[in-house]
Amino acid sequence: MSSTVATSLAFDRVSMEFPGVKALDNVSFGVAGGSVHALVGENGAGKSTLLKILSGAYTPSDGTLQLDGQPRRFDGTSAAIEAGIAVIYQELHLVPEMSVAENLFLGHLPQRHGIVNRRELAAAARKQLEMIGESIDPWTKVGRLPLAQRQMVEIAKALTRGARVIAFDEPTSSLSDREVRRLFTIIRELKARGCAILYVSHRMEEIFELCDAITILRDGRHVESGPLAGFTRDKVVQRMVGRELANIYNYQPRPHAAPALAVEGLLGPGLTAPCSFSAAAGEILGFFGLVGAGRSELMRLIFGATPIAAGRVLLAGEPVKLAAPRHAIEAGIVLCPEDRKKEGIVPIRSVLENTNLSARRRHARGGILINEGWEQSNASLRAEQLRVKTPSLQQLIRNLSGGNQQKVILGRWLSENVKVILLDEPTRGIDVGAKSEIYAIMQDLARQGVCVIVVSSELPEVLGVSDRIAVMRQGVIAAVLDRADATEEKVLKLALPAETARAS
Repeated sequence: MSSTVATSLAFDRVSMEFPGVKALDNVSFGVAGGSVHALVGENGAGKSTLLKILSGAYTPSDGTLQLDGQPRRFDGTSAAIEAGIAVIYQELHLVPEMSVAENLFLGHLPQRHGIVNRRELAAAARKQLEMIGESIDPWTKVGRLPLAQRQMVEIAKALTRGARVIAFDEPTSSLSDREVRRLFTIIRELKARGCAILYVSHRMEEIFELCDAITILRDGRHVESGPLAGFTRDKVVQRMVGRELANIYNYQPRPHAAPALAVEGLLGPGLTAPCSFSAAAGEILGFFGLVGAGRSELMRLIFGATPIAAGRVLLAGEPVKLAAPRHAIEAGIVLCPEDRKKEGIVPIRSVLENTNLSARRRHARGGILINEGWEQSNASLRAEQLRVKTPSLQQLIRNLSGGNQQKVILGRWLSENVKVILLDEPTRGIDVGAKSEIYAIMQDLARQGVCVIVVSSELPEVLGVSDRIAVMRQGVIAAVLDRADATEEKVLKLALPAETARAS
């Protein structure tokens, strides 16, 4: 990539108020051109609001945004794009049914006599893709690309529009290690061009590897900024949450009862061989594996979300009918899915409705009429129990942070007579303080005799919370290890494809 003049970004006393809540309060910090600047804070600290102000989606209640020392105030996202600003969100803003080339130049397609010049479009698209090291066919539909390549298309799209300030919002949450390496290479090349990079992530190892400086937010206020060399991980976490987190995983040994869940010879989409395992009441069984190992697919089979080709699931020794998720829920098996925004919440409904939507069937008057008294009291109980941060129970759940959305989903299942809870990537995109709270909830459930199954791509997390660890590899369970026997090296070796493990 060719070099360009470095562009600086600054937030000057920025505040943002919504009805009933002050999301940002007098926030000021700067991002130097040719640098990667980390933005961290707990869920609800104001990071997303700040990014939406940067993108032009929000106009701040007070304060200004500055580019190269000049105050700027955008009246929409188009104005921000024209100013050279791009925000790469977790949920990518691409049109899946359109081609890569069309997505790259959407809004300014090359034309001749009012007709799109396909040859010129393809050539321009190839040039932009080559700049970020991609050789994707420009006529491929974006929806057919893997997530990592879609993310690269989003970056290329930003560059076609002359982006000089680029913000990344949790960009690695769904990427493999190899894909993360590729993304970091691109970000370093953008930095070398003089771009000002704002990097939002909850993953401390990424921040300390990639970033030059850091800004910490807490409760909508600026806490501290400075060169990353002046911070340790413990200091960043303490400043984020305002307290010490001595044992983030909250692990405590506890007695296990009789087997609660038994999976016998289960086979279905995503699995290459029959899978069998058991887990006790009061036990936390962790599942680890690389991307594509079949962990989420196995959880969906157990929950009845995917048809079972062979095998069976037993609860307390009795076979469970799993033709649909409702059968699993009625039996006491529940799932917090990997993609909480797509499969876990109803975004256009309130916190109250999202909490109650499963268990309300058991409390409706005459089996038909909603029991408003129970709905209010149950949602209030779960919000207090799980420390859900929301202005009110009537707040749309889509307006809550990821961590608080996850707590609402947990509250929904705590409203049921849960015996087995399947947690698929329960802390993905969640800050360290909220993670600690989620881990504490897991431990509480296990102490109450619930069988807890945890799927995670973060190996330290699996090792930290689990009594035993099941390792999956290429669609099969490779081994199940006791906590005392599970080391990072041993688990990772089991998770690697056989030829890779032999080569290492």
